[in-house]
Amino acid sequence: MDFVSKDKRSTIMKSIRSSNTKPEISLRKFLFSHGIRYRINYIKLPGKPDIVLVKYKIAVFVHGCFWHQHDNCKITNKPSSNTIFWKKKFTSNMTRDKRNKEELIALGWKPIAIWVCEILDINRNTRDLEPLLNKITLNINKS
Repeated sequence: MDFVSKDKRSTIMKSIRSSNTKPEISLRKFLFSHGIRYRINYIKLPGKPDIVLVKYKIAVFVHGCFWHQHDNCKITNKPSSNTIFWKKKFTSNMTRDKRNKEELIALGWKPIAIWVCEILDINRNTRDLEPLLNKITLNINKS
């Protein structure tokens, strides 16, 4: 059972951003500070990647752990109400992610998924962004 009214829930869900989220902005600032230049929300590619390194044909998706159901993640959960809707929603998100990844690979691009929990851990100072930089630059060096 939901603890808020249907109208309040609708307002909450409408306020969830799909681009320019805090994790995306944190990652973009970090990449820029390390001399990595990129384009954002690149509509010319399948899935409209959050960050694109055109020169290296790398497409970066910043995936929300809840919406994309990150396995074994401490911030991922499954709602206990309206379970049929949520199961269908999560399945369609993951199917779309897989399709976008396959289409990008077929076009010669390297898709990379970075999870919000990876960025949140960094913002809590439990580690720095170097592992994420390595995740991206390893693909740059393969180009």
